[in-house]
Amino acid sequence: MELLHTIASFIVAIGVLVTVHEFGHFWVARKLGVKVLRFSIGFGKALWRRTGADGVEYVVAAIPLGGYVKMLDEREGPVPEHEVGQAFNRQRLAVRSAIVAAGPIFNFLFAIIAYWGVFVLGVSGLRAEIADVQAGSVAAASGMQAGHLVTAVDGEATFTWVGVIQRTLGAVLKDPQVPVSVRRDNGQEYELTLDMRALVLDDVTSGGFFESIGVTPARPHFPPVIDALTPGGRAEAAGFQPGDRILSADGAPMSSWRQWVQLIRANAEQPLQVAVERAGVVKDVTLTPALRNTEEGRAYGFIGASRAHSPELLESYFVTEQYGPVESLNKAVGKTWDISALTMRMFWKMLQLEVSVDNLSGPISIAQYAGHSARSGLSRFLEFLAIVSVSLGILNLLPVPILDGGHLLYFAVEAVIGRPLSEQAQYVAQHIGLVLLVGLMGIAFYNDIVRVWGS
Repeated sequence: MELLHTIASFIVAIGVLVTVHEFGHFWVARKLGVKVLRFSIGFGKALWRRTGADGVEYVVAAIPLGGYVKMLDEREGPVPEHEVGQAFNRQRLAVRSAIVAAGPIFNFLFAIIAYWGVFVLGVSGLRAEIADVQAGSVAAASGMQAGHLVTAVDGEATFTWVGVIQRTLGAVLKDPQVPVSVRRDNGQEYELTLDMRALVLDDVTSGGFFESIGVTPARPHFPPVIDALTPGGRAEAAGFQPGDRILSADGAPMSSWRQWVQLIRANAEQPLQVAVERAGVVKDVTLTPALRNTEEGRAYGFIGASRAHSPELLESYFVTEQYGPVESLNKAVGKTWDISALTMRMFWKMLQLEVSVDNLSGPISIAQYAGHSARSGLSRFLEFLAIVSVSLGILNLLPVPILDGGHLLYFAVEAVIGRPLSEQAQYVAQHIGLVLLVGLMGIAFYNDIVRVWGS
């Protein structure tokens, strides 16, 4: 079911983003008087097609990794004399440029709309409070201490650890010495500087942020008490009951639910001797966690037991960022700009070989992120769509022949020399662009395979 949910979420996400991009080309072309022949979501064999009253053939094709808008063009076939004025190739340079640029621009506009929805609905995250600082670490050298609450990074207010990570990444790509504001328990604010010069950027960008700077985030400390059991699960079969408090496992004391879960996940199909307290009496139970696999193919233990909910405890560690409709629009525009700038800096650092191409993600990783975000709620899914939409917009603006940015590059050359590039020059450039794009996709696919099956 998780796999089906992931696939469905991926199809919905790609379908929405491709439709937005292609609709940009379609809408602007129609508004500027260019005749559109086909609007296709996906490539390959048509699964559904319909010709609208406007004469446009609308198609949903089998391969959902893209789409296209086919316009009337003399370079692709004969054009009736009375329709020559509606052909794409006969339009002024400004008109052709606007049509090509519309796809990426609509991706950015969609990101703003999606982020607006995120801020109106509200998005929750772990409060940026520090539980511990590793001695000798970057964080320790900056003056960070346990109990500090991070309130701003590089002059921008932060509320959650997700915001801290995103803003720190954006800042360190500009300057490795990152200004950070923290608040102590007494309410006083302090300005610190995270000196990231000794760190490798890949360590920071590849999911190892906390380990890299030497910080442990403050997390809810749930007691190891069982609240509910899954019928037929290993916990029920072993004799556990709701209300049981886990005291120890294989002689190791259990002080939190998190510690208990980590132990269970690490011991699939391994018998554990567990001491539990039930109604004031200590009982010994033998428990063997079942073997399960994640979507990435990693094995983990599972027993079918859940902890008690504690809304009050969660509220003390999590914060919700939420605004009214007008302020949300301002926030959405700023967020889209920040993510766009971060993405561009990452691309530039990759070209400078300062950041590894391992950070590129392909369709498998995107599908996994789509599934995770969809399961986390509408707000998280909208946030995911916004991030991918920005990436899609920037990718298409790269000056690579075959992409929108490549066509805009042709038009820029045409504006300078006063005539279009020759068909031979465009043919050679298209093949170079195809090789570059296939190479980029190959790296992304390889990264996906390594992430899923390489560990």
